[in-house]
Amino acid sequence: MTLFSKTLDKFSAILKIIGCIAITAMMVLTVFDVVGRFFKHPIFGSIEIIGFLAAITVAAALPYTHKVEGHVGVEILVRLLPKKIQTGIKIITQALTLFLFCLISWQMFLYARELDKTGEVSMNLHFPVHYLAYLISFGLVIFSVTILETMIENFMKLRENK
Repeated sequence: MTLFSKTLDKFSAILKIIGCIAITAMMVLTVFDVVGRFFKHPIFGSIEIIGFLAAITVAAALPYTHKVEGHVGVEILVRLLPKKIQTGIKIITQALTLFLFCLISWQMFLYARELDKTGEVSMNLHFPVHYLAYLISFGLVIFSVTILETMIENFMKLRENK
């Protein structure tokens, strides 16, 4: 395993922990908010916070989920094809996914920068939203690099099978 792969795995592990903390916080906050609503004392801004935590969870979980091949895929017909063709299809799919998520990462970063310049804050809590957008952008960049890494691994498999 190269230094690049080890570093990428570290970032992925850190993001995975952040995602786990965020989803746990979402569950705890939801429980306390529901109990609070029962006693006529809901948690102020809970819906905003849960939305932020959901966005963090998704962006933080993407790299790790891709690494362990945890995404849903429809492979009914692809499994019937020879291994070489399966690997070729994976590479094409990963290239398209990489292009898409590089574009999304870049646009999210530009959006975060714009939010920072304008001083955009959330409606109820007045939380600066650009922090969240930068975190999501970072998670998407790590996801894109993870896709690139698996693409390179698949190229190596394809070359070995020749």
